[in-house]
Amino acid sequence: MKILGNELLSEAERDAVVEMRHAMHRQPELSNNEWKTQKRLRDALESFGMTGAKTFHKTGLYIDIEGLAAGPNRSVALRGDIDALPIHENREDLSYQSQVPGLMHACGHDMHGSIALGTALAFHRMRKNFSGRVRVFFQPAEEAEPCGGRSVADEKLLDGFDAAVGFHVRTDIPAGSYGARAGAVTNSADQFELKIEGIMAHGAAPHSGVDAIAIAGAFINEVQKVVSREMPVSDRAIITIGTIHGGEATNIICPSVVMTGTIRTSTPERRELLVQRVREVAEGVAATHRGRAEFSYRSGEPPVVNDAAMVERFRQLVVETTGKDKFVERPPSSGSDDFGFYSSCVPSIYFWFGSREPGNESGVHTPTFGASDELLIPTTELAIRYCWELLRS
Repeated sequence: MKILGNELLSEAERDAVVEMRHAMHRQPELSNNEWKTQKRLRDALESFGMTGAKTFHKTGLYIDIEGLAAGPNRSVALRGDIDALPIHENREDLSYQSQVPGLMHACGHDMHGSIALGTALAFHRMRKNFSGRVRVFFQPAEEAEPCGGRSVADEKLLDGFDAAVGFHVRTDIPAGSYGARAGAVTNSADQFELKIEGIMAHGAAPHSGVDAIAIAGAFINEVQKVVSREMPVSDRAIITIGTIHGGEATNIICPSVVMTGTIRTSTPERRELLVQRVREVAEGVAATHRGRAEFSYRSGEPPVVNDAAMVERFRQLVVETTGKDKFVERPPSSGSDDFGFYSSCVPSIYFWFGSREPGNESGVHTPTFGASDELLIPTTELAIRYCWELLRS
């Protein structure tokens, strides 16, 4: 394969990347509703002569670029997620601010999808110069179930691939810098529902009933001991009670409470154990207080696990192309990302690109989040170079 030169994107491709970012940001769409975004991406690909994009997960899109040169014939996948969040944007300084009330790209997926577009366009233009295959995913529904990443795994869209590449903007890394680390860099995220059944009674005679609220309170206290006393600190285990509903009047002993929450950990080995212990605590506490517990859960995203060799190769590339001081190592995130489905199928890397600079200090999932257009082209070209390296060996 020919070695890449300094200019990886043409002027037209650069314009397309920025224009896509602005268009996605103006018209954000929630998970599993990315119909306009899907069409916009397909139209952009076709305008550069790229046909044959395939649909997955209803609102997702992926396209294969087949290299025409002789070589090792490896296959590399790259993902850019495309869904937005139900947050009303508060960035009056943006010329491309959201035009949909109550929705915005508060997690950088407009950038991720645009970077993926630029990567696809560049490899299509350079297809005579590389061997193998690049599959670019424009993945919907990273933020909410049913997750697009699960469909990638369930539909075996990574079968036969040698590696997968994902990335995410990170607001605690300076703009222009990049980060990655080996091992688990996010947590799994499983959702649970707990129904606690008691017996209704008059509030003046609590002994004649079974108080579901009292049981719920005991469960909330006891379940946190599973994390603090049973899980290694390195697991980054977290149990969150996100909602609690119960009670009908101030003078009635509550007969039932429903709680929902999440269970997170960085270790696949103890993921099932953690869910099991939450169930056991719920059932045990309820029985102790003469009530009954019904526990159910839904398996969510696995942790994203980075391949050590891929991280080292990425570090070397960053140092070579942008300078030693531009590679930073940050702690893993306690959040989750359905790129974990990719990393559970093939060796993977999920790298971070920094966005922090004056005017863009807000975290993701906030109404004032923002990231400069100036990050788009350098990050796209870094992703292209890295995929090129993966195709070579």
